Amino acid sequence: MSETDRSYGLLTQTSGIEETRNPSLQRHLPAQAALDWLKAGWRDLMVRPGLSIAYGVAVFTVTLFLAWSLFASGRDYILFPAIAGYLIVAPVLAIGLYEKSRALEAGDNPTLRTMLLVRPRAGAQIFYTGLLLCLLMLLWNRAAVLVYALFFGVRPFPGLDGIVAMLLTTPVGWAMLVVGTLVGGLFAAFGFAISVFSIPMLLDRRTDALTAMGTSMAMVWNNLTPTIAWGTVVMALFAASAMTGFLGLIVIFPLLGHATWHAYRAMR
Repeated sequence: MSETDRSYGLLTQTSGIEETRNPSLQRHLPAQAALDWLKAGWRDLMVRPGLSIAYGVAVFTVTLFLAWSLFASGRDYILFPAIAGYLIVAPVLAIGLYEKSRALEAGDNPTLRTMLLVRPRAGAQIFYTGLLLCLLMLLWNRAAVLVYALFFGVRPFPGLDGIVAMLLTTPVGWAMLVVGTLVGGLFAAFGFAISVFSIPMLLDRRTDALTAMGTSMAMVWNNLTPTIAWGTVVMALFAASAMTGFLGLIVIFPLLGHATWHAYRAMR
């Protein structure tokens, strides 16, 4: 066994796949637990709220820059898939918010410096997890382009106004909307399952990326009722922020980040 394997327990830990059959991961929590996590997240946000709001402003700024870059590079045709794919990588972006909630839970004094310069228990593994999530988002964007080509062939992208009209007023558009939603839903469900608890876990525990993602899937599988409810809350609030031109992310992103930490703690 190599030193790396000993450090992260790669050959000694129970894998996430095996843990899908582990009754000890079943928390028997109701769907109402999702709202409890949201309330706990709000309490964390209101402790030194300037820290969380500053974090939200940073995320909002990055989001606007990415949206602008898509238009500037003539790739506005992947705007909608990119917005949906944003949810896949969001848990990595929220690591500073997890750190604030962790510090408050431990009785420590969080600062913007500690939030931005997080020192996770498994730092390199978070980097690997982030790369895998970025790859998944890129695959989803490519799949979205293929779905468009399946229904509209090589027809040039008609612009955002044109594509919305086509999706809502033509039979081909309706079919594409159904297929695209199903395909996107599969990517979203998989991305949610492997990331929702893995990033908080890598901040909290010394483990490896694959074990963390596998365990995250196991935690979701063994607690479908509260995790489906939580996923619904996340999508609803993210959709609300998108409707405000992402301005709502300034508050909603920190709220969801803090709440996700409490979801992880409740599941462990």
